[in-house]
Amino acid sequence: MRTITFKQYAATLALFLTLGSGTMNAQVIEGLYGDSKTTQDFLSQSDRFRSNPDPNFYIYICIGQSNMEGAARPEAQDYEGVDPRFQVMAAVDYEANQGNHHGEARKKYEWYTATPPLCRPFSGLTPADYFGRTMVEKLPDSIKVGVIHVAIGGCRIEHLFKDYDPKTVSKEAGWFQGIMHSYDDLPYVRVLDCALRASHQGVIKGILLHQGCSNTGDKEWPAKVDYLYHCLLQDLHLQAKDVPLVAGEVLEGGACASMNEIIQSLPQTIPTAHVVSSKGCPGAPDRLHFTAEGYRMIGKRYAEVMLKAMGK
Repeated sequence: MRTITFKQYAATLALFLTLGSGTMNAQVIEGLYGDSKTTQDFLSQSDRFRSNPDPNFYIYICIGQSNMEGAARPEAQDYEGVDPRFQVMAAVDYEANQGNHHGEARKKYEWYTATPPLCRPFSGLTPADYFGRTMVEKLPDSIKVGVIHVAIGGCRIEHLFKDYDPKTVSKEAGWFQGIMHSYDDLPYVRVLDCALRASHQGVIKGILLHQGCSNTGDKEWPAKVDYLYHCLLQDLHLQAKDVPLVAGEVLEGGACASMNEIIQSLPQTIPTAHVVSSKGCPGAPDRLHFTAEGYRMIGKRYAEVMLKAMGK
């Protein structure tokens, strides 16, 4: 099975940018991957998950590091009034009333009303919480919204790659290893596993990304995101024109704020990418993460940008 690395992808991307095409098209991606469709053999049999997906069930993949994971403890208001039309597929198992989770146990790969936390039992409020709430508020009552949520605090964009070597996890800090173990050390595969199952039930409409702090100053970050984006599109049999990528800025005025200039440049590399401003979103004292109110604000902005990208 052939797997393209980021270095191979970057070299080809640089060539096509030099030639003036501006982005990687489907034929280029197909040429790079050949017949390889997935990271693991079982994913190559993805058709076993497919039947008759509900066109009114809009599904969004949410990935990133700690601000997508959620660093603020949900407050009482965040557990209340969640429309059942907003669903989350559990990417890990939850025990009943475990950590910040209030309620019944959640079983991996099953859908639940999207009360926080969406990522894991001990994670917090995320941009995806108020993204989903705003989406169901703005969309017709006939539309449901589901999120697939996989995020790792402290991860570099490379940890999300399909060619990430799980053997290197042992070199990371113990707390980081623990998070990665939640996804069997292969977060990309967990995203695919959830998304392929979800595509049996609904239609994947977009990808939300909040990552950048651990890549601060990395001028190759847009190309690396492009690689991740096209890997997901390829492995999920999706087209970029149908699945916009929405990326959020890191905390304004925070320790990694210089990364925002690089994040803002993302649409120059990915024409179907859109950027969410963090301007005015309150931050925590650590100067890295948003407060609960900050997550509510930026989550609503993700929805506004996504709806505009979808022509809604």
